[in-house]
Amino acid sequence: MRLVIYLREKSGRLKEIENVKVVARLRNFLSDEGDLTEDGIRILINSLLSFREVTNHHSLEDVKCVATATIRQAKNQQQIIERVNNETEFLIQILSEYEEAYFGYLAVVNTTPFQSGITIDIGGGSTEVTYFHDRKLINYHSFPFGALSLKKQFISGEIPTESELITLRKFIKNQMDQLEWVKDKCLPIIGIGGSARNLVQIHQEYIAYPIAGVHQYLMSREDVFEMNQYLQSLSFTELQKVEGLSKDRADIIIPAVEVFRQLMSIVGADHFALSRKGLRDGVFFEELTKEFGISVFPNVIEESFYELATDYNVNLNHVFHVTNSAVMIAELLNKAEVISTTKEDKLFLKRGAFVYNLGSYIDSESSSQHTFYLLANRTIDGLFHKDRMIVALIASYTSKSGFKRYVTPYSQWFSREELQTYRILGAILKFAYSLNATKRNIIKSIDLHTYKEGLTFTVTCHHDWKPEQYQAEKQKKHLEKLLKRPITIIFS
Repeated sequence: MRLVIYLREKSGRLKEIENVKVVARLRNFLSDEGDLTEDGIRILINSLLSFREVTNHHSLEDVKCVATATIRQAKNQQQIIERVNNETEFLIQILSEYEEAYFGYLAVVNTTPFQSGITIDIGGGSTEVTYFHDRKLINYHSFPFGALSLKKQFISGEIPTESELITLRKFIKNQMDQLEWVKDKCLPIIGIGGSARNLVQIHQEYIAYPIAGVHQYLMSREDVFEMNQYLQSLSFTELQKVEGLSKDRADIIIPAVEVFRQLMSIVGADHFALSRKGLRDGVFFEELTKEFGISVFPNVIEESFYELATDYNVNLNHVFHVTNSAVMIAELLNKAEVISTTKEDKLFLKRGAFVYNLGSYIDSESSSQHTFYLLANRTIDGLFHKDRMIVALIASYTSKSGFKRYVTPYSQWFSREELQTYRILGAILKFAYSLNATKRNIIKSIDLHTYKEGLTFTVTCHHDWKPEQYQAEKQKKHLEKLLKRPITIIFS
């Protein structure tokens, strides 16, 4: 059970300010007749009373309380709702199977880059699978089993025996085979919830992953299979000590990962990704967007960059003009066959321009270091970790030595050619910013003339250009070194 409190920042971004967890395992208190026992109801009510203390402290006007599979499947659910309402004042909304699946899907399409994919959310007593295409929900299914009920049904001890594993795998495969609409889709699997998060955290610790954040983390099929074998090779005592694994999940992580593995096989998925945003975020998005009449955000990544701009006081008018200049310079160099960049590189250049010098919000003297750290370690919805690193490298570019220092821990992620391209894009951006040094947006046009000995940029301005000329002359050396040509700048 979890209580999450969000604060809406000035950008409109929703920031978690409280996230309180209680390990209730209510599934274990369902009787053979299907009722939630008195002990289970007591744990539920006591947990909600502790949540009530926190919500009262924050003087919250509106609290939404939702329940999933265990309460949905309990035959005495009406009694549970009444007792909870009488004793805690919370009114429980019991989510249907469709709602539980839908809210998970909604969180994924509103916070990740995926246009199409298969989501899976393993709870204690149910597992929701959805298929979405072009960000629209196409199919969903709710299985009446979760990590806890699988453990209870198939594993007698704390970890499964070999024969129990065989029976468990057979059961999961038979269940997954019912989903004709996922077979051989060859789409990424997006995991939601605690078991998926723990799998990712274990893998990050296992490979000594160098940056912060689990949201939008990617694992290959081989990574998932390797982690599955690794976890199954450990004793329960060893499992409890695994870095990245919550101690309260040590006994249920193996059945959960088996479900992920089986689904990946049936779908033919090459990648498993994590969405840290799940059911509760989906419920929240639904509430949040009611007044707008939409539930799926038009463009996740644009929303994220505008949030960054607001949070760090980015001058959007200045950014617009610098981005235009940077793109113009890159296109001129491409046309002259001095560099060779792709459409994707152009997109990285634009994103880098949007957040260039972001770190000056903290300290203008060490702006580059702060820019790199903030971008490399802040979750940006809609941007995979590797792409986030590329933007960080371009936006923080100051010199070859600075670039090398930042990229060293991640150098195995990129080829030599890629790193050279990102250095060039960083130098172009630095040069473009010098052309708007006074933020007066005076550039009218930029032209390029190439000759055997070097390059000449002709920069036409609306107003006096002397401050820009001084900065451009100072910054052009970075581009000269990378292009291996002298650069002359003529202002007019």
